[in-house]
Amino acid sequence: MPSTRQFFTSRSALTIAAWIGILGLSLAAISLAYTWSKRVGYAQLNDMSAHQLDLYAAGLESELGKHEYLPGILALDHNVLALLDAPTDAQLGARVNKRLAGLNVRAGSLAIFAMDKSGLVRAASNWFQPDSLVGKDLSGQPYFADAMRNGRAHHFAPNALRGSPEYYFAQPVLRDAALVGVVVVKISLEPIESAWIAASPQSNQEIFLVVDESDTIVIASAPEWKDQKDNGVALMLRAKLKELSQPPGATAMPFNMRFMASLEHGNHAVTWPALNPQAPHTLYATQERFMVRQGWRLITLSNASSVIANARQAGFGTAVLAAFIGLLGMYLAQRRHAIASRLAAREALQRAHDKLELRIEQRTAELHLMNQELLREIGERKRAEQVLRASQDDLLQASKLALLGQISAGITHEINQPLTALRSLSHNTQLLLKRGDLGRIERNLRAIADLTERIGRLTGQLKSFSRKAPLTVAPVALAKAVENTLLLLENRIRTEQIALDVDIDAGVRALCDGNRLEQVLINLCANALDAMLEAPRKILTVRAWGADGRAWIRVEDSGAGIADAVMARLFEPFFSTKLSGQGLGLGLAISADIVREFGGVLRAINVEGGAAFELDLKLTEEDSYV
Repeated sequence: MPSTRQFFTSRSALTIAAWIGILGLSLAAISLAYTWSKRVGYAQLNDMSAHQLDLYAAGLESELGKHEYLPGILALDHNVLALLDAPTDAQLGARVNKRLAGLNVRAGSLAIFAMDKSGLVRAASNWFQPDSLVGKDLSGQPYFADAMRNGRAHHFAPNALRGSPEYYFAQPVLRDAALVGVVVVKISLEPIESAWIAASPQSNQEIFLVVDESDTIVIASAPEWKDQKDNGVALMLRAKLKELSQPPGATAMPFNMRFMASLEHGNHAVTWPALNPQAPHTLYATQERFMVRQGWRLITLSNASSVIANARQAGFGTAVLAAFIGLLGMYLAQRRHAIASRLAAREALQRAHDKLELRIEQRTAELHLMNQELLREIGERKRAEQVLRASQDDLLQASKLALLGQISAGITHEINQPLTALRSLSHNTQLLLKRGDLGRIERNLRAIADLTERIGRLTGQLKSFSRKAPLTVAPVALAKAVENTLLLLENRIRTEQIALDVDIDAGVRALCDGNRLEQVLINLCANALDAMLEAPRKILTVRAWGADGRAWIRVEDSGAGIADAVMARLFEPFFSTKLSGQGLGLGLAISADIVREFGGVLRAINVEGGAAFELDLKLTEEDSYV
């Protein structure tokens, strides 16, 4: 039995561990809630800023689009073209001045003027005003040079006298593809800026800036920042600072901005003490849009103080809730543990023991049944395999005998011819023997020996081909297999006047059963001869070669080829294109099975001027089968 001191020591350790767990849970809850709330807040702020940016960008594009078309229209005006052709025509110049002045009033632009190709203003909408542009040389202006060089020009320039931003649209004037001048429309961006300032009464909450290609602030919802140089804002907004390894807030930025953190979607958090001196550490979230046609960047800085405040509140509230849940859980766990620990352990042990015994019995019975079923299935499979193998062997032997029956007439003729010659030579030899003509007797005996050897080869091949033997895979010389095949078909080939084209690589050997390979070749060659019965040109081509570890045999005829419908069913059992009684349709099906047995493939293809069958076999370097 443990002592009372040990019991209280253990209980105290558990209590300390529980308090540490509650503290850790609270800290984790604070971190998670603060991070999640801040992320959600920044996402909402990003969505609102993005919506505002879209509205401001659309408004700015719309305002610029109202006047963008004017230079193009004026560049086609026949009066403007005539004036640029005859700039000294005072009457024409007055007429163009009045037209430009009227158009300027209707369009609401600041000024419209036309320059010749030297940059001298020939007509202007403000011709009647003291600051008239007529006669002034504006060839040094960027919009003139851009229009002359690029065809169209857009240019921003602040008006120091009026204190308002101005924008220029320039269009070249062409006559017969020759440049004769430039038409310019000048507008004021002050209405847009005024609308932005009016829409942002609290300038320290959200600021919108438009920055041009030269990093000059063109339009600002806070007018005190207009026309100031943004010498690096673009760098800041893209988070390309080399000093990012420094602590947050330590990197000085333009306008006394300070980079604080990177946000999602390429945005950033910064502080701007000069914007809000009363709260110099106020955090702002930046976002920007690029206006491609003008080359401007539309930038927004949104006050993110509420995001941080909400995140802190969420963290504090979650910490309180986590601490309460942790304390409640600790109390309930201790109470439950004190009541049920001993009973639960004993009951769990007994249940585990009973469950294990029952599971062992069930698994033993299942394994016994499975073993019996497996043994029964194995026996059935073995019996089925034996029956199938016997049937296949019988079918193969029947196919051999059927094939021998088809070529028996030719074989009989091949044997009868040498026998007739033997009879004649024997009779002649008897007569020569009586005469004592030993020289001619010797020649007759050699001829008799050759004829008997031919008959022996033929009968030996018939015996070898017809015998029933198990499958034996061994190296087989393809040249010998083709020679034996053509020997059995020699009479038919000669009778039907078939031209032979045989090209066999003598060194090629394949791993297969030589007897069954010859059966396949005889079937393929016989089919080829059948296919050429009505053909005007009869050529039987046999090729054999080795390549890429494979041995190839190709039997090709010059018949009519194989129809697509027949090709799809060519190797099906009992499918035949021959007349009834001329075949069972098993030859190609059995041939394909034979080739498959020793790891080969039999395929049929149509070639130019006939059909071909290819055997793809395993290649070997061992001794050839003879």
